[in-house]
Amino acid sequence: MNFEASAHHGDYSHKENVPPSSKTDAPHARRTRQRTVLGVLSENEQHSRSRSEGSHFSVRSDSSQLNLVSCPSSSSFDVYVEEACEVVLAASGQEVAQSDALQIEDMRLLLELSSSSYQDASGHSEPESSLLSEGMFSMEYAKSIYQHLRENEVKFRAKPYLQRHPEITSDMRVILVDWLVEVAQEYRLHSETLHLAVNYLDRFLSCTAFMKRGKLQLVGTAALLIAAKYEEIDPPDLNEFVYVTDNTYTKKQLVQMEYAFLKILSFMMAAPTSNQFLRLYMSISSVCVKTENLAQYVAELSLLEIDPFQRYTPSMVAASAYCLAAYTVNQSLWPDSLKDFTGYTMAEIIPCLKDLHNLYMTADDRPQQAIANKYKSSKWCRVSLITPPAALPFQ
Repeated sequence: MNFEASAHHGDYSHKENVPPSSKTDAPHARRTRQRTVLGVLSENEQHSRSRSEGSHFSVRSDSSQLNLVSCPSSSSFDVYVEEACEVVLAASGQEVAQSDALQIEDMRLLLELSSSSYQDASGHSEPESSLLSEGMFSMEYAKSIYQHLRENEVKFRAKPYLQRHPEITSDMRVILVDWLVEVAQEYRLHSETLHLAVNYLDRFLSCTAFMKRGKLQLVGTAALLIAAKYEEIDPPDLNEFVYVTDNTYTKKQLVQMEYAFLKILSFMMAAPTSNQFLRLYMSISSVCVKTENLAQYVAELSLLEIDPFQRYTPSMVAASAYCLAAYTVNQSLWPDSLKDFTGYTMAEIIPCLKDLHNLYMTADDRPQQAIANKYKSSKWCRVSLITPPAALPFQ
């Protein structure tokens, strides 16, 4: 496995809205070319989450994941609605009687409308940011949620670790994270899954020592496997994760590494990420869709570099991403509502903002282009094509 080799990165944007193939095709039947270990994923078919007609289907968003039951006929759907109504009414301690007919009818209408709208939406690939402007957090709870995340982000932070692993360099980590982005994009994993995987990776390496260079991809794959199990409603199965490494590792090795991860991290998987903070900030002070996507893009770029971004907390990186995107799109920075909500002043944000701006300025010149290619998609409003500001107002 050669970590030093330069990677030629493919663009998966052409796969948008292409129905995934059946899982029966994966992973062996779709091998049409030799795969590069820890390099670019070849143009294999999409990972499938489709089900046979009349089974479960899912509607996915950034902040919620719903499973609804698709019934084969209108008559069976009526029975399902009746039973659902009876369960709800019975749960209230009341006997379901003729007098409850109006409530049952109202609930039937509600479920029919909900099911119809979800079925219409299920066939489309929506951006993960679709709920950011819908007030997904009640202000009654937003402050306590934020305080809880701020407390936990300190507990779930990785410590500097490169000196503990003589065979691993920062460039190897960059290549690995770039590869994880491609895998997450190929299997349509959420951005939060990627952020969690990088958090797990860094925390694991900060708790271990003398990791062999040949095992680094195994560590990254296990991190993504655990993050997918934690975050996704339908994560790729174990064979898929073996497949993306071109069978460099066996299922047994991957399961053993997963066990080591969970043991070393003490099963503490609920790590706050900059993606979580960013979504919370945008629910407090909403911005346009282009600004939302640009903020997610620059926040994802920060995952590539340990130095300097390991020095900043996820909440600070998210605040910097918000400011940089807002300034790039509409020349605004940190609104008073977020200053009051977070307690962060503009002066506190500036050091991280400068580092993030420098990373954004040089993004096109990097050999690793998986994140930029991802955000060239129309799904993300092609925000990686936006020219960054030449300078910030306080420089």
